[in-house]
Amino acid sequence: MPPKRTTRSSQKRVSAPAAASPVRQAARNTAASSCGTRGAAGAGNIDTLEGISQALELLSQHVVHKGGKQQRKRARRSGVPEGPVDLAHEAEIQSPAVLPMSGAEKLDVAMSPEGGSEAESQDPSVSSEAGKEVEKPDAVPVPSGTGSDADDPDVVLSSSQGNGMKSQDVTVDGSGMEKPGCSGLQQKPEVPQEAQLEEKQLDIKERRKALQDMLRKLNLEKNQSKKFSLREVLEISSESLKECTPRTVEDLPWHFLRKVLALNVTARSTSLQKGTSDCPRTGEEDEETTIDESIFLSIEMDESGSVNPLDVLCAVLLCSDRFLQQEILSKMSMCQFALPLLLPPLETSRCTLMLWAMRDIVKRWRPHSLADSRGFREESLVLTPMPTISFVRMGSLSFSKSRLLNEFLSPSQHHHDFFIHQDMEGGNISREIADGLVEIAWYFPGGQKSSDLFPEPVAVANLHGAIEAHQGQFRFLSKVSSAVFIFTECINKREYTFLSSLKESSTKYYFILECHNSETSDFLKDLAPVLKLNKSHVLLKAAKTNTARIVEQLRSTIGKIIRTDPRRMTIDDMAAVARELSIHVDEDCQECQDARRCTSEITEDIKDVALYKKEMLKLQGDLWKKLARVEKELCRMERQGDMPSEKYRSELRDKLMLLRQQQNRCDLTVGLRNFISSIKDSRLARKHYFLKWMKFNLDHIARTSLSKLRAEYKEKCKLLGDDAQKVAEIDQLISSSSLGVEHFMRELGQFYEAECLMVREGKLPKNRTQFAHFPSIAADLMLEGFPLELIDGDASNIPLQWITDVLTKLNNKLRRQSRMFVITVLGVQSTGKSTLLNTMFGLQFAVSSGRCTRGAFMTLLKVQKNLIPELGCEFILVIDTEGLKAPELAKLEDSYQHDNELATLVVGLSDVTIVNMSMENATEMKDILQIVAHAFLRMERIGQKPNCQFVHQNVSDVSAHDQNMRDRKHLLEQLNEMIQAAAKMEKIEKDIRFSDIMDYDPEIHNWYVPGLWHGVPPMASVNRGYSEKVFELKKYLFEFIRDCSIKERPKDIPQFIEWIKSLWNAVKHENFIFSFRNSLIAEAYNQLSTKYSEWDWGFRREMHLWVSEQETLIQNASPEELDRLNWQHELQQKLLSGEQEILESLDKYFENGTGNLHLVEKYREDFVRSIGSLKRELESYSYNKCNDAIHIKKGRYKIDTLQMEYLEVIERKVDRLLEECRKEERRLDNKELRREFERMWTETLSEIPLVPLERRQIYSDIELCLRKDLSHRGSSVNLKVQEAKSLLNYRMNTFQMKPEYINPSFWDRVKSMFSKQEHLCKAEAFAKSLMSKCMQNMNEKANSRGDYHETYTGELLHIISQMLQQGEVQKLHTSLSFEVDLKLHILGEAAYIFQKMHEDFINENDPRVSLKKLKPQYFSTFTDLYLEKDAHQIRAKNFCDHCLHPALLDYVNRKLGITIVDDILNGTQSIKYANRSFFQFTVLKELLEERDVNSYVKYIRSYEVFVKSWIMRQIRGHYADKKSLENLEKGILSVIVKKIVEMLQNPKHKYFKNISEFLEFFCKKMQKELVISKDNLLGIQFKNMSDPGQFSVCVENFLPDLEKQILSEFSVLSMKSKLSKLAVKPQDEIFKRVFGCGKQCPFCKTPCEAGGSAHKEHFAAVHRPEGLGRFRWDKTEKLIHDLCSTLVVSQCRFRNAETEGKWHPYKDYWVFYPDWCIQPDPSINASDYWKFVFKEFNHEFAHQYKAKPADLPEDWKNITQEQALEALKVTYNMK
Repeated sequence: MPPKRTTRSSQKRVSAPAAASPVRQAARNTAASSCGTRGAAGAGNIDTLEGISQALELLSQHVVHKGGKQQRKRARRSGVPEGPVDLAHEAEIQSPAVLPMSGAEKLDVAMSPEGGSEAESQDPSVSSEAGKEVEKPDAVPVPSGTGSDADDPDVVLSSSQGNGMKSQDVTVDGSGMEKPGCSGLQQKPEVPQEAQLEEKQLDIKERRKALQDMLRKLNLEKNQSKKFSLREVLEISSESLKECTPRTVEDLPWHFLRKVLALNVTARSTSLQKGTSDCPRTGEEDEETTIDESIFLSIEMDESGSVNPLDVLCAVLLCSDRFLQQEILSKMSMCQFALPLLLPPLETSRCTLMLWAMRDIVKRWRPHSLADSRGFREESLVLTPMPTISFVRMGSLSFSKSRLLNEFLSPSQHHHDFFIHQDMEGGNISREIADGLVEIAWYFPGGQKSSDLFPEPVAVANLHGAIEAHQGQFRFLSKVSSAVFIFTECINKREYTFLSSLKESSTKYYFILECHNSETSDFLKDLAPVLKLNKSHVLLKAAKTNTARIVEQLRSTIGKIIRTDPRRMTIDDMAAVARELSIHVDEDCQECQDARRCTSEITEDIKDVALYKKEMLKLQGDLWKKLARVEKELCRMERQGDMPSEKYRSELRDKLMLLRQQQNRCDLTVGLRNFISSIKDSRLARKHYFLKWMKFNLDHIARTSLSKLRAEYKEKCKLLGDDAQKVAEIDQLISSSSLGVEHFMRELGQFYEAECLMVREGKLPKNRTQFAHFPSIAADLMLEGFPLELIDGDASNIPLQWITDVLTKLNNKLRRQSRMFVITVLGVQSTGKSTLLNTMFGLQFAVSSGRCTRGAFMTLLKVQKNLIPELGCEFILVIDTEGLKAPELAKLEDSYQHDNELATLVVGLSDVTIVNMSMENATEMKDILQIVAHAFLRMERIGQKPNCQFVHQNVSDVSAHDQNMRDRKHLLEQLNEMIQAAAKMEKIEKDIRFSDIMDYDPEIHNWYVPGLWHGVPPMASVNRGYSEKVFELKKYLFEFIRDCSIKERPKDIPQFIEWIKSLWNAVKHENFIFSFRNSLIAEAYNQLSTKYSEWDWGFRREMHLWVSEQETLIQNASPEELDRLNWQHELQQKLLSGEQEILESLDKYFENGTGNLHLVEKYREDFVRSIGSLKRELESYSYNKCNDAIHIKKGRYKIDTLQMEYLEVIERKVDRLLEECRKEERRLDNKELRREFERMWTETLSEIPLVPLERRQIYSDIELCLRKDLSHRGSSVNLKVQEAKSLLNYRMNTFQMKPEYINPSFWDRVKSMFSKQEHLCKAEAFAKSLMSKCMQNMNEKANSRGDYHETYTGELLHIISQMLQQGEVQKLHTSLSFEVDLKLHILGEAAYIFQKMHEDFINENDPRVSLKKLKPQYFSTFTDLYLEKDAHQIRAKNFCDHCLHPALLDYVNRKLGITIVDDILNGTQSIKYANRSFFQFTVLKELLEERDVNSYVKYIRSYEVFVKSWIMRQIRGHYADKKSLENLEKGILSVIVKKIVEMLQNPKHKYFKNISEFLEFFCKKMQKELVISKDNLLGIQFKNMSDPGQFSVCVENFLPDLEKQILSEFSVLSMKSKLSKLAVKPQDEIFKRVFGCGKQCPFCKTPCEAGGSAHKEHFAAVHRPEGLGRFRWDKTEKLIHDLCSTLVVSQCRFRNAETEGKWHPYKDYWVFYPDWCIQPDPSINASDYWKFVFKEFNHEFAHQYKAKPADLPEDWKNITQEQALEALKVTYNMK
């Protein structure tokens, strides 16, 4: 016989002598005494099980008694870990795999010896950790060594004498001489019972030690007690995002876990990577030219450096909890790996049946009985009865049993390694703990009779290790199998004795012999009648036998077994057998069984799924679907008919309430109560067991029901033909026959929603709620990894309150650390979306053969702490969606809409959307692209830009990426086409391309993934390329997440909730883009508006200060200096600098990425335009102010020149009078001085030719300007101007609207009288607004105290013409008569104001008046000089009183307005003015509290006037306590006084020769701050010989009193008087800040709240009933109570002047009002504020508007003031 090869490890371990030991002889004697002669062996009347047990006990006694010590000694010497004795070395009887042969061959031929084949030595071992259970002797399997180096672990190599050659089996005759034989053993004396028990205990310790050594080697010691959980394994960690290539033995468990959960078929590999990527091999070792013994050493080291894959599997399963075990086996099943059926006794002395671990596996196949009908079966693996064929070995083999079984199970042309064998990676490494493992694999037919191996499913069990060492496992297999194939090398007396004991077993036994001799043939002949053997039961696998032939023989034999109707048993049934044999069943724990019982109580009564749901889950049936329809109808108003919109909405709300009341009246069923009790169990394991059992039971029930329905569907389709209605009914029945845990959770959600509405509507007290704890339960389940239903696909609806509160609870439980990144998959049905997510993240989304459960589910994945800073989030939220374009839904009316809603919602919620496409179906791909493109367009329009990854499935070519370049280009073309089509549907007129709405790179964002299956299902394994490509995609996604977290903060749960609300609300409306409202966007927009308001005021403030400074400079400048001022250039530089500063601030604000700014990116251009508009406004303002100052200054030149001449004459006269008086001999007293001074003054004035200032008729100049302006407008206009006569006959308050002000041609088109009145009202409102603006301009000019300038009239005419040219004014169709009369009345008012302004200027600057003012100062100077008094103090006092006092008053008035604005905007009430939305909220809240209808009317009809007066009231209220305003005044004054003091203390004054030089220096330094009168300075300088130093000291001493005097003067002024004197009016600045563009809704007159001043689109947070905007019904004249935010989604129409009296749909309002965005209300209660106001003042409004009261809906009467205020807070996000 050719030599059999052995492995190095087996050679080390073998030292068995050829002669039998006394122990062996004792075993033989025992066997002989027990069994008698070989002919009579096993013939006793013993129970089959007892017979097997006795036989196995006899076979193993010699191992138990003697193998221990000698084997351990040999193991220690050889360096191999200690373990039980290898039976092959002691008895040489280990059993190899047996192969079938043709039944036609004669038995003696079959038994004839053939040449030997390669031998594989196995060194099996079983070790066990210390167990807690009491060991039962009959359940203790005898260990067999330390594992196999050959048969993958299955093949045992026979021992040799050290030369690598297998010695011939020998027996010993009576003389002690050895003779050739087949594993014969001499009989041995009996071994004492005590010794056996002692050895067994010793072996248990050895097994436990081996287990501990293995766990220590794999670094799993701590996980033996603290098991791995599925949630821990699925956590996102840095390691899970790297290539999982093990470098050390410790990496192997995680390598296996991550790979198997990712469906990677390389998961079982235990090869270790040599070196590191940083230190690649140089190849120098390979270039060695000599061969030495080191190569053998390296081979040995390679083998001993790793671990057998089965050891890794056993260790991982041991260290995993039951739920992770279940997931591992499910994934292994998909990979077509053999599964562990019986785990060897590791922690206890008993094996473990892995029943629970297999519970989750569902298989689909097509038996040949259903092949013609193309039907299939789908069933839980553990509940499927099928024949089980077991394969065991007895003794040693020279070939691999497992490899042969792989060939046996593999379909033709597609080999797959179900079982680990020696030629696989790690398969040749000795097993340390896995001996005794029973694995099981299955064959399932695919319905192809020509290629299927068997017509029905077959289970194949494979025992690792010899049956001699694993009694318990063999007994189990014998009991559960239809047939047992025993592989053995040969049969001698001992084997014969054992086999004979199987006589009573009903199991069929087959033998696959490796070789035979005459003894084997004799024993087989004797066994034939005992075991009922025939030729077909014995197969020969000789060394030269072709493997394919043996496999074919084996298949043929098993095929015959199947045809004979063998025993069929489920794995569930096997549990009973296991328990009989004291084998532990993994689901026998108390928690699991309790959960099972509880589940059974719930599910045992479910016979008809549809009926059960109808009776027991009532809330989610028709009630929920009706609710969903009513909710959508509230948004779409499609069935409104002629009913008024608000009345229709009121009816719908009543229906909604009625349906919720019906739900709320329902009681919890017993099943639901049990369900709730179980899911809120604090014991996590029991809760999880319960949910799993629910899933298993419900899935089983649903599968059974669906199977019947599918069959019925086929029959009815044949009978009914094209009867679509009947088919649809069956489709609906199939849909309603799905039942899962999600349906029970859905029911809880409905109970909760109904109760919440009852509480909200005041129909149920809060203290009587029953279901308030439901969201907390669901949140706990999410935290524990269970998916939550987001969209109920059956009703196509979201239970918004339920989802919101569950997520809120979840956020609270996470302590608000809930930032998350959302990933969603979209795709056509059955393209592997769920599988993609399951593979990527190890999840458990349902993968079903049919689409019964519809909607979307979300699962939370935790990010490990060390990765959170890198990813910027704590969780990944994965959303799995139902398939789009489902065939069973295609015929439904709303299928496309349903898909669109689903896609829009999940795309909007996602940060990354994976679009999953199958490359085989171009039509479906085009359909899904249309849906996806539509969704992405919608997102771009609302400011959300999710990333998109296109996954093309079933593309396996390595050159796919390059080869599909044209496909990618074509895809982009299709996307562009779809986007343009979607844009038309969304009524977007501009040309849009896909790249415009998304950052899309065809080279990066397309992934080509091979098909999932390698081969043909159901026997196909998972394609390795699929798993690897999906992992590449996963790595890319997390790189993308890292990049995104830098740019913008991921959304947290509260933000996610808000997105759900806003997206769902918009989706429910027909027009998504115009219906979308999101509080996050609103908040981000408000924050941006607030920031812009700050920048706006900052720019304005700077320009106000600059203008004030320039005005002061201009007033202080001489004619020469005035010409040299370069203020225009400085103005441009200032404006450019300010504009650039705001633009940079805007850029920085967007770049910082805070506050959801990406959502308002589309508004950025609005603010850029507003900045430009602000610059232009400030440029015009500053230019006009400076020009006005220059005009005033130049206008005073002549007056000032004359004044100087007059004063010079007077000073000479005073000087002469002083000399004359001094010449008098006596001193004159005061009366005489006064008389002389009066005489001189009178004479001087009579001598001076005082030229009076010219008085002009200003109205004549203005009239001339008007005539010039209208001269080119035609003769009719000129005639009207001539008829007007004097402008003095016109004033603004006399202007009245006339019908002739509207073009007659327009009147002809407008038939409705109300439309005409409405149009006149609009024109009148415009006229009032224009007149108000012009009046403000006139008042500003008049308050400048300058003289009239002709440019003032030109400026007014420019304002009028500019406003008349506005687009909205053009729509008024006003006539020329309107323009002429408007200009006449405005300029008539201007003539009056400017004439008075001119008169005041003349009177104030008349030379006599001016000189009269200076007279007291000159008299005082005269008397002081005459009396020779010390003039320092007097002159200083005069300087303070006549120069500094007016200058300081002017300074305070210039600064106080700006300071007041700063004070208000930085004060406690600043939120009111932060932006327009906050301002609106404040005003409306105050109006609600006042409840004054007149205030409301003024607010609605005269919004601008109301706002100005409101601001004035607020300012007066703010400074009601005078102290606060006095502090501002004091602060301003103290600053300038401090600067004056610094000037006075300047040491330079010591160098001035006289006061004139000092005062000139002082005025020069203060020329930007103070305007000091030159006239008054002349009086101070006249004859002033004071020392400048003394003068400055005196002035400084007078300053405190002067400061007090000025403050005292301010204190007596009224607020109105103070404000009127301010250069910058604070009320005007605040008005500009909050008033905005001033546009109002064309229907309800709600003011626009958009930020900036140059926005393209007007919008408001909440609209009003149209009746408040004076709209009424034509016939009844009753005020309209409908809201325009409701009407724009209704079927109603409107007509007005803009439509020229023609009816037009409200839905298309944008045709006439394209710059307005009127959005539907975000909720039913959003407009409660205005409903309440209308309800409260219905009759008052009707009286004010001269109409009849509105017929308000009944439910409006129930709205309270508190509800109105709450609605207002919600609308403006002020909670």
